[in-house]
Amino acid sequence: MATIKVGMADLNICKSPDMITTLGLGSCIGIALYDPVTKIGGLAHIMLPDSTQMRNNSNIAKFADTGIEELVKRMIAAGANKNRLVAKIAGGAKMFEVSGLSAIGNVGERNAQASREKLKQMGIPLKAEDTGLNYGRTVELYTETGEFRIKSVGKTVKTI
Repeated sequence: MATIKVGMADLNICKSPDMITTLGLGSCIGIALYDPVTKIGGLAHIMLPDSTQMRNNSNIAKFADTGIEELVKRMIAAGANKNRLVAKIAGGAKMFEVSGLSAIGNVGERNAQASREKLKQMGIPLKAEDTGLNYGRTVELYTETGEFRIKSVGKTVKTI
């Protein structure tokens, strides 16, 4: 089994029996997509909710809207069926206490919301999520089973 690593503002896909992981999700969201029949999985580490709000938006993996679209495109090219895809998300923490309703302080929640909306728009069911709160997460998608494991410092490993 190979371990495929996805960096910040990055995405990738893999097939069973491989595992795909991304480290250090703070306000970022890890979006895992999975086709349970072909056992093709994909993972995007998105940093921001919306590419249309940015001038420098050439990195499509950085944004929820373009990152999810690209992940689906790559998975279909690898043999996944869009109608079977299911999604799980993790991250979107509020990493910094910011006074008032600062947009910076709430980027995690905006990332989670943008991810949910894009998945809904694309007709991909969101099966589970572990978002919010104030701690970072590392996630691992196991393509053999579709398990999405979430690890956080000082917490038990959660599987969703």
